[in-house]
Amino acid sequence: MSSRSSSLHFYVVGVVALGLAAGAGLFTAGRIAIAHALWLACVAPSFAILCLSTAQKLRRREAGVDVLALLSMGVAALTGEYFTAAVISLMVAGGRALEAFGQARAGAEMTALLTLAPNYGHRYEAGEWRQVDPEAIRTGDRLLVRAGERVPVDGTLKQEAELDESALTGEAAIRPRGAGELIQSGVLNAGAPFEMIATAAARDSTFSGIIRMVEAAQQARSPTARLADRYAIFFVSLTIVVAGACWILTGDLIRALAVLVVATPCPLLLAVPIAIVSGMSACARRGVLVKSGDAIERLARAQILFFDKTGTLTSGRARLVSIESSPGIEPELVLQLAASLAQASAHVVAEALTVAARERGLSLVAPSQVTECPGAGVIGTVDGKVVVIGSFAHAVARAQAAPWSAAVLRHLGHEGGSAVFVDVDGVMVGALRLADPIRLDTPRALRLLRRAGIRRIAMLTGDRKDVADCIGASLGVDEVHAEQTPGDKLSLIRSACAEGVVVMVGDGVNDAPALAAADIGVAMGARGAAASAQAADIVLLTDRLDRLVEGLEIARRCQHIAVQSAAAGMGLSIAAMIVAALGYLSPPYGAVLQEVIDIAVIANALRVLHMKSRSRQHALPRGDAERLRAAHLGLEPVLGEIRRLAEGLPGLPRQAVSAELERINELLVRVLLAHEKEDDIRLYPDLARRLGGEDPMAAMAGTHAEIFRTVHVLRRIAADLPADGPDERCVRELQRLLYVLDAVVRLHCAQEDELFHALDDSA
Repeated sequence: MSSRSSSLHFYVVGVVALGLAAGAGLFTAGRIAIAHALWLACVAPSFAILCLSTAQKLRRREAGVDVLALLSMGVAALTGEYFTAAVISLMVAGGRALEAFGQARAGAEMTALLTLAPNYGHRYEAGEWRQVDPEAIRTGDRLLVRAGERVPVDGTLKQEAELDESALTGEAAIRPRGAGELIQSGVLNAGAPFEMIATAAARDSTFSGIIRMVEAAQQARSPTARLADRYAIFFVSLTIVVAGACWILTGDLIRALAVLVVATPCPLLLAVPIAIVSGMSACARRGVLVKSGDAIERLARAQILFFDKTGTLTSGRARLVSIESSPGIEPELVLQLAASLAQASAHVVAEALTVAARERGLSLVAPSQVTECPGAGVIGTVDGKVVVIGSFAHAVARAQAAPWSAAVLRHLGHEGGSAVFVDVDGVMVGALRLADPIRLDTPRALRLLRRAGIRRIAMLTGDRKDVADCIGASLGVDEVHAEQTPGDKLSLIRSACAEGVVVMVGDGVNDAPALAAADIGVAMGARGAAASAQAADIVLLTDRLDRLVEGLEIARRCQHIAVQSAAAGMGLSIAAMIVAALGYLSPPYGAVLQEVIDIAVIANALRVLHMKSRSRQHALPRGDAERLRAAHLGLEPVLGEIRRLAEGLPGLPRQAVSAELERINELLVRVLLAHEKEDDIRLYPDLARRLGGEDPMAAMAGTHAEIFRTVHVLRRIAADLPADGPDERCVRELQRLLYVLDAVVRLHCAQEDELFHALDDSA
């Protein structure tokens, strides 16, 4: 409903209310004929609007209860009940104004998206910046985004920027973005002016795609709304039969009129669309764009979930997991040299190396004489050294394989992932193991989905079976389907649809057929007119899988409230009809009662908008989660030292063990224990207050105790070592303790990262 139409209804309410009050004054003053004429005039605006809306609905072959309001006003006017006709007119106008308000309030979040479309951009032309229409921007154009302006098209940054991405994600958080990062149209520049290079035209950019989806969603009608139309036919027929029977049996036309009045305008038709639109709007506020009321109703009945693996259950981006280096070579040096050379490559693996180096605070050197072998690796000069990075075959073609390389390759075969091998001046010095990590929110999202009633969770992937099985086992999914082609995925979805309502979640172009075939297709992200986003029924605008859980909860509450409001409103209207038929309710009071019923069902339907997110209730202060994860990243070098000492301990000279243990113990006390003690003193009490309960951090604190105990034992053993070093049995015990400490700390950090992510409502 447009804002102009909504305003018209409120104007009509004002005009009718003034006319009704003026007529009452005239009637009291004894000017009865003029009062009747004025009251009759009050009927005209509502009557005309109802005639127009009834004609429009008949053309669309939609049912409606406007006919009851027309009958009520017509019968009242014809029987000389002018005051009653005016009261009915006021109540009908008030009901329509109330419905317009409810619809506008329900769809406010989605309508707000339409108002945020960029109106212009600044393009560099002929040596100056010129303001242009976004439609005129083309791929490759150099653009300037000033402070407070919206990004006109998708593109890549030429410098650092601070962006407010709330238009896309629903979260009002300022996010720093670095040079080379992709940014989406519609986001707001919350910092200094910056330059960017357009990577898409306006019509193909993210925000244009979102606007198209929102407009389609606003025009769509849900099955429940269509079902309400069919029920309306029954209700109108029932009302006319009851009113007619009342007139025939009692001969009292006024009593029949009262029956018609209390059946107008029928809360069934008010409650259902407002509840559905409220649900869609509540989802949009949390970064979940539902394209139709039909989709939100089907989501409420979901039973089976299929997930694509890459980019959905996992991040879709390679990340450094560990560094292997030759004896005497510092692991950080291997990463520094590899990342310096990787700056010259646009490959996603090269980006992962440079990101990892910057996260660890390493300074990178500009490479020279760079040659890239597509699909194999890169060769270049870094700080006077000839560096080679790439696959094992690429590296071993220029240097002899290191003794440890076979173990790295074997490990990759067991756990999956990939590795970048590094040669320096003809010598293989290290390997950087990369993996596509599971999203921090994935385990929690799957647990919550099961708790919400999803009975079957399956993972689809084109990866090898061993890699897929490893990830499936860590997530605890019910089924793992590996080495799947788009056609295979489509067949699985179609067969599953016969067993229940199926949701398919994916993010790639190859997921589009499966998304379209599922009962509900859910796309991760909204990259303009991407095939997956266009084929899906629901788009997660923010890159978080746990938002699907919130969408499911809202959908189920939305459906419950829609049915509840319609049933309660219908029941109250039928009860009022019976009271009116028995002669205990006059038409004016019936009109007022019906308005009260309308207000009640609309207010109840709008409750969908006020659902509270769990993450909002316990959210960490903005930026805290990122700071805490950065602290964990600072522990990575310590964990690498623990693992390397554990693996190399048997090969060390016995006299060198004491010195190595002293070095590692000093590192553990200075970095690891200091970090965990800080968590115990400052972080955990704050988290406990946010989470509630008697002792919600007990398990985490218990892990701290085990870390403290293991480090203490290591220090005691090191202090008691004889001068000539440990015997074989002691070496095995030291190895065991180091491996235990490495495993416990890594698991503990992963658990904390998941908790921080769950409480980071700005992510």
